[in-house]
Amino acid sequence: MAREVWNTRVGFILAAVGSAVGLGNIWRFSYTCYENGGGAFLIPYFIALLTAGIPLMILEFGLGSKFKGSAPMSLKRADKKFEWIGWLGVMSGFIITTYYSVIVGWSLIYLANAFTLGWGTDTAGFLFGEVLELSDSPWVLGGFAHKVLLGLLATWAIIWVVEKKGVQGGIEKASKIFMPLLWILLFVLVFRAVTLVGALDGIEWYLKPDFSMLLDKNIWVAAYGQAFFSLSLGMAIMITYSSYLPKKSDIVNNAFIVSLADCAFSFTMGFAIFGTLGYMASSKGVGLQEVVASGVGLAFVVLPEALNMLPGLKAITAVAFFLSIVVAALSSPISIVEGFAAAIMDKFDMSRSRAVDVAIGVSLIGSLIFATKGGLYWLDIVDHFVNIYGLMVVGILEVVAIGWVYGGDRIKEWVNTYSDIMAGKWWDVSAKVVIPIVLVICLAQETLNGINEPYGGYDTNALLIGFGVIVLGAVIALMLPLLKKEVE
Repeated sequence: MAREVWNTRVGFILAAVGSAVGLGNIWRFSYTCYENGGGAFLIPYFIALLTAGIPLMILEFGLGSKFKGSAPMSLKRADKKFEWIGWLGVMSGFIITTYYSVIVGWSLIYLANAFTLGWGTDTAGFLFGEVLELSDSPWVLGGFAHKVLLGLLATWAIIWVVEKKGVQGGIEKASKIFMPLLWILLFVLVFRAVTLVGALDGIEWYLKPDFSMLLDKNIWVAAYGQAFFSLSLGMAIMITYSSYLPKKSDIVNNAFIVSLADCAFSFTMGFAIFGTLGYMASSKGVGLQEVVASGVGLAFVVLPEALNMLPGLKAITAVAFFLSIVVAALSSPISIVEGFAAAIMDKFDMSRSRAVDVAIGVSLIGSLIFATKGGLYWLDIVDHFVNIYGLMVVGILEVVAIGWVYGGDRIKEWVNTYSDIMAGKWWDVSAKVVIPIVLVICLAQETLNGINEPYGGYDTNALLIGFGVIVLGAVIALMLPLLKKEVE
């Protein structure tokens, strides 16, 4: 079966940027920056990007482009003993897309309501009561939250249509529409935010540097964590996407472009978020620290309240904001499904159409529990565990397997063949030393934090949900290489 290829380099870059840019760029980066020294955070963040994010991106691009396979197949072609690492990345991505697709569903609900500001004045009540119909605990699933279920089914229908059309006709075409639209929406939101009263105060809070925090190890852990998580690394995506590149591709330049574009989007979105929060704080006569939030609370509670308070153009701004969330959110599960489907195609010599049906069917079934009335608790717990014990572990295993065992020099020689910028000594040090050490430190720090203070205040039994999901994914990843049907 002939392997698909990207029609253009621009198409590949836009698809890779689309995978990297997601909800975390909208609701995580700016808050992380604000919380960790403001403008001072940008120093460790850029260092982390250059010594961990971009080098690992180069490694994953190099793997896919050299071995022309999905993550499991590429790692197997490097060394048969490594196939399970690729499957671990696929399983981590699969787990993420089961709950990420539900958040896309929420976003579609909010986009539909944005035209009339249908969330009303009690934005928290709208989210947790009317949309999520939230139960009292993770042990009370309470049936489906009907709006969430409809949003979820609509999300999977969109992903199915895009994936069915293949790399050029589906993913590449969608990326050429989604990404320019997303950047246009971004600049619309920034322009609207900075024209508001109090916006500059909010932006000052966002970027005001506290250089004393550079001596705090936690800011460095946060910076490396942000650089790693934001780029869709360790999820089998970038290996798969780069496997569709033509032979004479500039791998190093591509890695820099994708990584810096992701960073630029995050940084720029911070002006829209904090400009709007600054206006909200000014209107209420309170400090910004009293209205700022991160994650779900920021996107679906605080900002809808801020949109209600705008002096004009409320509906237009609201539609632009939630359309940007939908577009940013959709591109990520599309890329994860592609990594999953490609692995199935390679392993079982399956047609794209059938592999897409299997990947989406299994993912849809897995996502249903997050559409229940107790689903938010499960989403929160599973997200926490998979980001730490899924993605970080995959990142560590990749750099050890390829950088040390297979030979980093062999990948470096490959990526440098057609690249204008050379992966030199800096890449050797980063791939072999910096990345594994930093990820182990991050992993240890998060584990220690979890021991000292259980995540989210959940009881031990609830946290076992997340741990159990990760263990199950690891067991499946170890078992899949034992199946022998793949065609080399």
